[in-house]
Amino acid sequence: LTKTAFSDLLGVKKQNLNGLMKNPTLETIRKFASVLEVEPWQLFASSQEVQETKNTITCPHCGKPIELEVK
Repeated sequence: LTKTAFSDLLGVKKQNLNGLMKNPTLETIRKFASVLEVEPWQLFASSQEVQETKNTITCPHCGKPIELEVK
């Protein structure tokens, strides 16, 4: 994804994207994540951390991760 394409998806000028990326607000981070169709925390996680969460869910009672096996 190029800066131009990303700025188009965000609805901002490419020149303004640089400023948004240097000092993003929480609202900006949420907008970036929404455009990229990921959770905001995934913008700061390693690719391994993101991959690990694809096969787990969190128990609503105890908060521990539950691994899923897809067949």
